[in-house]
Amino acid sequence: MRTAGLRRLLTPEGWELLASLPPYDAAEADRLNLRLRAAGHDPELVAAALTQQRLRERARAKFGDFASRMLFTEEGLQQATRLVVAARHADRYRRAGCSRVADLGCGLGGDALALAALGIAVDGVELDETTAALATVNLMAFPDARVVHGDALSHDLEPYDGVFADPARRGPRGRVFDPEAWSPPLPRVFGLRERVPALGVKVAPGVGHHHLPGDAHAEWVSVGGDVVEAGVWFGPLTERPGRSALVIDAAGRGATLRCTDDVHSPARQLPPGPLRRYLHEPDGAVIRAGGVALLAEQLDAAPVSDAIAYLTGDQLAPTPFAEAFEVLDHLPFSTKRLAAHLAARGVGRLEIKKRGVDVDPDRLRGQLRLRGDEEAVVILTRLQGRHSAVIVRRVTGRPGTMVP
Repeated sequence: MRTAGLRRLLTPEGWELLASLPPYDAAEADRLNLRLRAAGHDPELVAAALTQQRLRERARAKFGDFASRMLFTEEGLQQATRLVVAARHADRYRRAGCSRVADLGCGLGGDALALAALGIAVDGVELDETTAALATVNLMAFPDARVVHGDALSHDLEPYDGVFADPARRGPRGRVFDPEAWSPPLPRVFGLRERVPALGVKVAPGVGHHHLPGDAHAEWVSVGGDVVEAGVWFGPLTERPGRSALVIDAAGRGATLRCTDDVHSPARQLPPGPLRRYLHEPDGAVIRAGGVALLAEQLDAAPVSDAIAYLTGDQLAPTPFAEAFEVLDHLPFSTKRLAAHLAARGVGRLEIKKRGVDVDPDRLRGQLRLRGDEEAVVILTRLQGRHSAVIVRRVTGRPGTMVP
């Protein structure tokens, strides 16, 4: 979104126009654009307002009803912390007794909003001037929240008893995967705990365990089955170092699996076993936290093959940390063999899951030439080293999308 358009939105005319818009409807967007211009509104202002209308609708998935009172940029919304996760961040600072927190790299203010909602004074620091202006608007309802346009590492931390940092992980060419190339670099951010021990850092879920200090507790977080971030916590914000997985369901309920007290310990491996009645797919947060072996023991299950995160066992033990499937059949994997099997079952809609098999599900679906009224789930993976197709019925967990 152009900066000039955003500035126009911050005027009384812009606020009035934005408040007058109906709920977003993609089918009506072009007609609404024409009507507003015909009514005499400036085209640049109309474009900015309609962009906000669209972004607010998308933002409801992260911010709920708060989205209707906030302003966004495309990139800022992509990087913003979901409110259900930000609330858990904020609760750590509340339980640690923090009264004033610096939110370094605050973006659009999602985490600052959650802190302020708990009565914690918060100062957001944001390097991008436009984003800082929008964060100021988003935090207007909280008198003890403010936003400073400036560099995170240059900000005076003396007044604070807690720091939250979210280093930028995108550059001009897209995502930046090297933590030392983030802005600010991750090692320098971790160094802030020498000045304020109550330090929390939001990092990409793919961060390597070797990038984490030994005194850190790293928590991988999934929401509705999608891994959204890892949080790295220090000092009074955590009970002890290590790694854990936080799984939050669609209703906002969370469950934590404590995987290890050593943040650098390698993920334990268990010997694989033969395919049993049930197949369990661990949540991605559990996998990234290195908790698959621990979960297998809790489920009385075993991996289906070396280095494959599907687990199999005879007992159905519902858990928030995995989806469960009942095994209906299995066969060595080939496109021809699988097509014949599905045709015999009359399967016309198929959900394809895979792990450890180099297959493009969309391309495979076209090659299978599905016909019929039945639907099925097939898991392509290795069973004790052999490429296999496992026909299953989902027992617990969130359903995937059936594609005809």
